[in-house]
Amino acid sequence: MVRVNRAGGWSLLVVFVALGGCRDAPADTPEPSSTVDRAAAVAAAATITPEDLYDRIALLAADSMRGRDTPSPELDAVAEWIAGEFERFGLQPGMEEGYIQRYALRRMTVDASASSLTVGDASLAWGADLTATALPREGLSEGPVVLLSGSDGEVADLPGEAQVFVFAGPGMEATRGPSWPARVEGLFAAGAGAVYVVTTLDDERWTRSAERAARGSRVVGEVDADRTTSMLVREAAVRRALGARGIDVDALQARQAEEVRIDVTDVASSSTIRLDILEDATAPNVVGILEGSDPELRDEYVVYSAHMDHVGVRPSAEGGDSIFNGADDDASGTAAVIEVAEAMASLDVAPRRSMIFLLVSGEEKGLLGSGYFADHPPVAVEAMVANLNADMVGRNWSDTIVAIGKEHSDLGETLARVNEAYPDLGMTAIDDIWPDERFYFRSDHFNFARKGVPVLFFFNGTHEDYHRASDEVDKIDTEKTARIGRLLFHLGLEIAAADERPRWNPDSYADIVEDAGG
Repeated sequence: MVRVNRAGGWSLLVVFVALGGCRDAPADTPEPSSTVDRAAAVAAAATITPEDLYDRIALLAADSMRGRDTPSPELDAVAEWIAGEFERFGLQPGMEEGYIQRYALRRMTVDASASSLTVGDASLAWGADLTATALPREGLSEGPVVLLSGSDGEVADLPGEAQVFVFAGPGMEATRGPSWPARVEGLFAAGAGAVYVVTTLDDERWTRSAERAARGSRVVGEVDADRTTSMLVREAAVRRALGARGIDVDALQARQAEEVRIDVTDVASSSTIRLDILEDATAPNVVGILEGSDPELRDEYVVYSAHMDHVGVRPSAEGGDSIFNGADDDASGTAAVIEVAEAMASLDVAPRRSMIFLLVSGEEKGLLGSGYFADHPPVAVEAMVANLNADMVGRNWSDTIVAIGKEHSDLGETLARVNEAYPDLGMTAIDDIWPDERFYFRSDHFNFARKGVPVLFFFNGTHEDYHRASDEVDKIDTEKTARIGRLLFHLGLEIAAADERPRWNPDSYADIVEDAGG
């Protein structure tokens, strides 16, 4: 679950190779599809055991894996082991290059020595006078200075290549909240060549912001030359540059709550941005496919996912332990998906639809691996009928798992049917009980949802060991995790067997998919 080094990693490879409050269902809830061989399904699901899960989680969360950071040699070792397991199960490689999909993962920053901003006759220095909270686009931008003040209303039209200075009032409030990226996109669409937010951050906060920017931003795949982002410029520098031209900065700052106003000046501005690569690496996803048995439905796919990475090694106040093993987050979900894959592959007759088993990296760095997979899938996204994501499924209540996203599609109804059909699992899937935490947007399923794939996110909630060195395997309730794995198995089998693919709630589709540009 994403939050709003080499030594010792290889000894485990030998061991890796050796390891072979619920919404009630309607009263007339039908039985699972008649095309599912119930006896065969129950027998296959029974192979998902607490003992196997403990062994797998113990391997993934061992100290020798050093927290499975993205990127790291230890994470690569985990990916190779999972690929070996998929091959042993008889799954097909999911990518042309095999089971492992690798994506470029660069850490980049602005080259302060080669980047600058000129406003009228004043020169502003990168780091001292301006910085960025995200990686700006590289190159030269020049045009007239345009002053944007006020916040009530939209900007429809700007002079070509306008250098827009946004007067946001105290601090940097204008850059906060989910609406800010859309506002920046709107300014560029209206003709902006560059966007600068005038900020009154004090020296200490400014220094922290500039230092954070200097450490760089992660870039997945190729750098998007057309990306749009805003930069921060200190109010003192703006006063120095524009005050001599008679522009009243105080008056502009004071308009923060008023109607948006655009003032086009006769002051020219130009900026030069050069980027520097601090780290050039790659990271893995692991993809295995079980081909479906139905000639008409095998070209549609049910996708299981979990993230195999965690946060690595970092200083800790907990008795000196610096390895964040991530047994629950998310070795538990990773092990559950591997177990489901093995159980599915053991069926004498494969599910009607095909299955994709996906273990991603970079979740803790911002859903990077699943984002890359969703943008570079081995099959068309339109062929993916559902994504079942398991992220933290080994702790908390023994008889309950939260299934986030039930209300957004009829997958919630399917889950209710499966839950009712297998009461012996003793595992009730309930609605999201933490809507204010916005967990729907914080794990890998969201990269499928934004593409139009109906999703369910299985999650046991956080706990006192979340993102701490104390998230260890001995605290995992593997008996519970096994029952969740069996529930996931039966659910995926039911989705794969249905004549019709899952359907979105139209309002949810509009809010989640259309608003995301899916």
